[in-house]
Amino acid sequence: MRTFSKSTLSLAKIAALAGADTALSQAQLEEFFISGITHSDSSIEPGDLFVAVAGARFHGADFAEMAISKGAVAVLTDQVGAKKISGVPVLVVRDPRIVLGQIAALLYNEPMRDLSSIGITGTNGKTTVTTFLYQIFEAAHRECGLIGTIETRIGQDVITSNRTTPEASELQSLAAVMRERHMRHLVMEVSSHAMSLHRMQGAHFNFAGFTNLSQDHLDFHGNMETYFSAKASLFTFSFADIAVINIDDKYGACLEVSTELPVITISRSNPRATWSYIEIDDASDQVELKVRGSGGILIETRTSIRGGYNFDNLLMAIAIAVESGIDPIEVAMIIPSLKSAAGRLEAINVGQNFAAFVDYAHTPDAVINVLSSIREFTSGKIIAVLGCGGDRDREKRPLMGTSLIEGSDVAIFTNDNPRSEDPKLILKEMIGKNQINKPSCIIPDRKSAIEYAVSIASAGDTVVVLGKGHEHGQEIAGEIIDFDDCRVLAASIAGAK
Repeated sequence: MRTFSKSTLSLAKIAALAGADTALSQAQLEEFFISGITHSDSSIEPGDLFVAVAGARFHGADFAEMAISKGAVAVLTDQVGAKKISGVPVLVVRDPRIVLGQIAALLYNEPMRDLSSIGITGTNGKTTVTTFLYQIFEAAHRECGLIGTIETRIGQDVITSNRTTPEASELQSLAAVMRERHMRHLVMEVSSHAMSLHRMQGAHFNFAGFTNLSQDHLDFHGNMETYFSAKASLFTFSFADIAVINIDDKYGACLEVSTELPVITISRSNPRATWSYIEIDDASDQVELKVRGSGGILIETRTSIRGGYNFDNLLMAIAIAVESGIDPIEVAMIIPSLKSAAGRLEAINVGQNFAAFVDYAHTPDAVINVLSSIREFTSGKIIAVLGCGGDRDREKRPLMGTSLIEGSDVAIFTNDNPRSEDPKLILKEMIGKNQINKPSCIIPDRKSAIEYAVSIASAGDTVVVLGKGHEHGQEIAGEIIDFDDCRVLAASIAGAK
């Protein structure tokens, strides 16, 4: 999605900004002008600068010829890529990713600074917090754009997301479209991968929020310290003005004292925090909430949203909304209408006499949180279905398996997205040294596992399918097959009646 509100930059100006080496003279560089920028040869438009970056399997320079044929007037790449390109001006830098966002921001006239931009990072809760904020801003008649794991929303346009945080050039283009359509706010998820791969270069937020940190993505980051460092790098004046941090999380407490930003803290129960709950009464279907905030603000409201961790997510959304200028009274009136994000403790009800949910939980901490929250309102058994994704952090698999066994009464091990790995090996690593005793079991086929969970459920029980949440496909041996946990769970319940 492109915008018309952009500048035209000379190649000389881009070369200077990037600190690029080139075989062209200054006078020659002044003769070329760029009207767009992208790292993807499939989205090239005439007049674009093609940025060829090194990938896991291919180098972007391998696709430069295609980009040039579509109208790219120049290529920005590294020394390896430069050797593969001819026929157009080539700018050479050490790491093209570092300058991609900066050039895009300049080209689109720094759109994120014209929006009240909010970035949320953390292992769990990013999608829920941004979804809550989007709903609050929209209900308060403050037009808002949304960028996240599930989708991107710009007015009535909804685009399915390929990743949590888009590449830098795409992000700046999306923000420019939002500005062009008179959006007042942008709320988005910021992944650790995005920070490590420099996708946030050129971005800037009024508020940066930190939800929590627990084991995930160690296949990419290597260890928890590097993972935390990637998240923490968002909390500098280069990227944000104000930090909003959950200090109930141990990494959040560390970030509070280490960030250079002014800090607004949130806590479920710590009165030292800027924002905290003074009452959570879940005795009825509607949870009654009392929130104390900045300057002694008191917000009394109610919600149908369940899950202790969701109270953390809701509190962060309330704090940011009010700190962004929305009247606390208006926020209190909006909260009862808020809905959870798709696939986040999403209730499935087709008239059965037991509860059923689908949740995206795919880390040990998230599995523990979801199952402990379900325990609070389940009088019978918790029957939980879970798998682990292939080609991802292997160290968390036995931890997730243990979390499943400890948090449920019936633990059903199954496939998630095996990708290129052997599903049997993934299941073996999940189970680890645990003993699987009936009625807990291993059912590799995910549909059969869900059907079994439903078949043994009785009144008062809760069936929960974990791991894939909103996803609509299952990747097995390089092939993506149609699979939707919500749809399969609903059909299994309907078929069992």
